[in-house]
Amino acid sequence: MKFVSYADRAGHADGVAAAISFELKRAIEADGHATLCVAGGTTPAPAFDIVSGALIDWSKVTVIPTDERWVDDTDPRSNAALVKKHLLVGAASAATYINFFAKDQTPADGIASITQNLTPHLPITVLLAGMGLDLHTASLFPDAEGIKAAMADDAPPVMVMQPASQPEPRVTLTAPVLAAAKHIHIMITGADKRAVVEGVGAPLPEKAPVSILLGRAQVHWAL
Repeated sequence: MKFVSYADRAGHADGVAAAISFELKRAIEADGHATLCVAGGTTPAPAFDIVSGALIDWSKVTVIPTDERWVDDTDPRSNAALVKKHLLVGAASAATYINFFAKDQTPADGIASITQNLTPHLPITVLLAGMGLDLHTASLFPDAEGIKAAMADDAPPVMVMQPASQPEPRVTLTAPVLAAAKHIHIMITGADKRAVVEGVGAPLPEKAPVSILLGRAQVHWAL
């Protein structure tokens, strides 16, 4: 794990955005395309605002979420709504976005088409993940039924999870897909999250799902 501290949250957003933009440009130059995988929540939004203005051939970028609540993108809890508001604007609106929500379907019914749409864009080029105080990342929550299966080496690319601590089912990328990303960034804020990530140690992966990323991750932190 490489831990990067910033003096303030403005610098935090700038630093993350610069790293992501550089890696996307390099991948497009080398491979002709790139897949950017992003977390939801409010923490990455300032970095999205900056990345959206980067001089990148966005038509060659596919954006995917790390996970999604099973809600329409008009819902304020939707990760897609946040990504569309802060990242897929201006030049970045030329990127392709793969939604992890299928309207008028149950999560179990929608998972097959989501997997089919996702698979051609793997492996992830750049992953910007988040982390909760319970050490979850994406929707890989320690209290979720099926967490062991989602953390297994032979897990399917996406799974439906229903964490006991959350009000709705979610679709999430699984551990092997997240861990296979070529570049991994984790964006966190606050003294509490810094203390948690620095004290992770080596627990069972299902007890601390973020641990499967930490070995290769750059952890970007600001108070």
